[in-house]
Amino acid sequence: MAQRIVLIGAGSTNFGLGTLGDIFASKVLEGSTIVLHDINPAALKKVESIGFQHIKDRNLPFTLLATTDRREALKGATFCVISIEVGNRFELWEQDWRVPQQYGIRQVYGENGGPGGLFHAMRIVPPILDICQDIMELCPDAYVFNFSNPMSRICLTVKRKFPQLKLTGLCHEIFSLPRDLPTILDTPLSNLEFKAGGLNHFSVLLEVRYKDTGKDAYPDVRARAPAYYANLPTFADFIEARLKQGEFPTVSARQWSERGLFKVILERFGYLPITTDSHFGEYIQWAHDVVDHEGILDFYRFYKMWCQSPETELRIAGTSERVIPIIEGILTDSHQEEMAVNVMNDGLIDNLPRDLVVEVPATVDRNGVHGVPLGALPKGIAGLLSNQAAVLDLTAEAILKGSRELALQALLVDPVVDSFHAAEQTLDTMLKLQADYLGYLR
Repeated sequence: MAQRIVLIGAGSTNFGLGTLGDIFASKVLEGSTIVLHDINPAALKKVESIGFQHIKDRNLPFTLLATTDRREALKGATFCVISIEVGNRFELWEQDWRVPQQYGIRQVYGENGGPGGLFHAMRIVPPILDICQDIMELCPDAYVFNFSNPMSRICLTVKRKFPQLKLTGLCHEIFSLPRDLPTILDTPLSNLEFKAGGLNHFSVLLEVRYKDTGKDAYPDVRARAPAYYANLPTFADFIEARLKQGEFPTVSARQWSERGLFKVILERFGYLPITTDSHFGEYIQWAHDVVDHEGILDFYRFYKMWCQSPETELRIAGTSERVIPIIEGILTDSHQEEMAVNVMNDGLIDNLPRDLVVEVPATVDRNGVHGVPLGALPKGIAGLLSNQAAVLDLTAEAILKGSRELALQALLVDPVVDSFHAAEQTLDTMLKLQADYLGYLR
């Protein structure tokens, strides 16, 4: 089935080459045109050259184009995948993280939640809105998939401005469950059925059952998971072992401890988070007291080192991401199930606001991606998640209206912020430091 698939941000070799690998392995997509777009011409050319050579060497039935002209790329698109960042990623990220801490705000990370998540969103959402404006003008029927973070804030703001856009947010955090549950429960993955849900990077395992007996497996998870996670190697040990073997540790093989908050949520709330302290802890005001700070720092140091390492062999390789299987499912009317997507709530989770982007399981058919209703979440988990509703709402409004005052309100309703003066000083400092990106706030 010939399609026009546009990869926006394709100059990133991890995203560009990885997604090309998934497309080239697809029989369903044979005959399609793949358009690579990036604002960095040198990075774009590198991915284009590798992709073109891969097609030529294997005589693959695909057409590959590349352009720095976004509107040209989007003409006639049937599927668009967005994976972008802006500016110097780590310099800006460290400002998001450290400046609020300097004023006494105890955020544990700074990428998706807390003040850091706000500033990250206020930088990255405007260019994504520009992309989506072009999509609405040039290919309004295209299916759009977002990989960029902070996922919840991006998707809510985009859907608020463009409610008709066929947008789905995708995140790979959910894959911790099929990786860990079979070992914890000593049974094959094929014998387990489970559901998870919540907000992106703030989701929990809600149900898990043994297929052969129909028995609830959650009591076994609660009994066995603490020992399983306690015995994982620390991230620092993992890195050291790999480097001693002469191997550069790959993100796909990562393991790390980083489970202090994770353990508290499981013990006190009774549900297993699907992600680690660095992400889950960004949303909780008392997380700083219990997270594994050493594990968070170990992971950040490794991730920065991995992203900035000299490139070795660049080649087409597949990923574990679900975007290409989902595209295939739409085209084949597969009715397949997906473990997690980020879509507007609209009643999928009863005890969270409808005007919120939630992370839920989904089904896929010729009409697109459809979230699976989860009913009401456990009250304690719903309470934690509900604390984010006003934060996300005000973030979207601050961006859409270009309002400094609403940005300050977004900080002041954030549970991680406990000081008016710290919030105001943090905002003033960040508006100066990141004036090139936040200058639209008045």
